[in-house]
Amino acid sequence: MKCRVALGAAFLATALFTSSACAQSNEGLNAAAERPMPRIDRNSQMAHEQLLEKARMGGIDVYFLGDSITRRWGAIDYPEFLANWKANFFGWNAANFGWGADRIENMLWRLENGELDGVNPKIIVVLAGTNNVGTDPGGEAKVENITRGLKALVDVCQKKAPGAVIVLTALFPRNDDLAVMPTIKRINDQLAAMADGKKIRYLNVNDGLADKDGKLFDGVSKDKLHPGLKGYQVWADGLKPIFTEILGPPANTDHAPPPTGDPSARPSRSN
Repeated sequence: MKCRVALGAAFLATALFTSSACAQSNEGLNAAAERPMPRIDRNSQMAHEQLLEKARMGGIDVYFLGDSITRRWGAIDYPEFLANWKANFFGWNAANFGWGADRIENMLWRLENGELDGVNPKIIVVLAGTNNVGTDPGGEAKVENITRGLKALVDVCQKKAPGAVIVLTALFPRNDDLAVMPTIKRINDQLAAMADGKKIRYLNVNDGLADKDGKLFDGVSKDKLHPGLKGYQVWADGLKPIFTEILGPPANTDHAPPPTGDPSARPSRSN
């Protein structure tokens, strides 16, 4: 009898978790991008705790916010990209707060739940929105929704770090479906309009990543979405003059917290 009760309870718990996960997924398809939304999977929650600890360590002058495109650049589970990150940014105290698969609303939730509290960076680099675009071109309603979300990101960054210069990076071209390129261009036009050239800068390096039709150059990406080393170097070359203008040349030492990675990619400690 006890066994049946335990099995029944386990089945109910599984059903409730599955229902919750499905509801989260379905809601995400049409979510308002300006409304903070948490990621409910355990790995994302662990990553959030990891990033909170990184924020508490301090010593951060350049704060990178984004999704997997940002995360992979400064992550211990992508050592080749991490080496490129260090080669470009060592001495500027740069820290990476990207998390894979994040949409704008997920980044908003992370910022509203401690990941920027007390950090007071001098520069915040934002690359966000490609997961909201997805592979569906959508229409003007999609562009407007994503633009509202990006404006909300700027607002919370200014609220939490009023002294920071925000660098809005144009969404990169993605070739998993070229039909989304007009949507990406319209969103980038909206990003450009948010910039004032002083406290909010707009950086578009897409001419170094793709041709005029958005087709990625050879070697820029292996999967038609995420940059390879060549793509990351294009981004770095666009950022470094801004960093030098605001922070001066990189120092000989670096005080940023150590890099982190995907919690699920950590070696098991059970043996």
